[in-house]
Amino acid sequence: MPINVNVADNIAELVLDHPPVNAFNSQTWNELPAIITDLGKRQDVRVLLIRAEGKGFCAGVDIKELAADSAAIVEVNKGNYETFKAIHHCEMPVISAPHGFVIGGGIGMCGASDIVIASDDCFFSLPEIDRGAMGGASHLQRMIPLTKVRSAFLTGGQITAQEMHRLGGIENVVPRDKLEEEAHKLAALVAGKSRDALRIAKQALNGIEPFDVDASYRWEQGFTFEMYMHEDSQKSRDAFVETGKAADFGDE
Repeated sequence: MPINVNVADNIAELVLDHPPVNAFNSQTWNELPAIITDLGKRQDVRVLLIRAEGKGFCAGVDIKELAADSAAIVEVNKGNYETFKAIHHCEMPVISAPHGFVIGGGIGMCGASDIVIASDDCFFSLPEIDRGAMGGASHLQRMIPLTKVRSAFLTGGQITAQEMHRLGGIENVVPRDKLEEEAHKLAALVAGKSRDALRIAKQALNGIEPFDVDASYRWEQGFTFEMYMHEDSQKSRDAFVETGKAADFGDE
């Protein structure tokens, strides 16, 4: 199972564990929303902590699945949307504790969370433009300013955890070997509050956000469908599967 769950001391820990890079297929993305929602409703849970094992937090979707069957994008999009929405509207607060890389769908998970604490080796990236897709900017924009989001989206570049912290998108940056410990300390601090107060606070905070991240992400996904109708999209996916690199469109 690529997802492991443990509940103790009012903390629900959801661990992403799908080697080598925690990239999930459509089935896993569509299983995650119910897991997250159900954990948030448990009376013995006051905070949900999402972390990962392996090289990095989450590399997003399984590009190999999409390269083999472009129609899989329908279920992948649905699973992404419902997962991020489940985190955003989880009855209890959600803390994400990424390390290594946060790519594509990993951005959506962190961007939908209430608090993010990251390791000092962590970077955030939206490589969709090099993978023949769109999406993810809405959730990154929930963390950092619009101009930085546009730069990252249009270049497919990386943003370090230190830069994310400087821009206000991350609560804290800690050494890699201290991440799990520090994330649990933060979760324990939240878990010590009244469950009813946390539930009400989450609703209040969601209600005063400057834009509807769920609707904005759904808007973005429409452009993923449009991109998938273009031959450049398949070329991008094929290049990544075959070489691990972006396709070269420089001579066109």
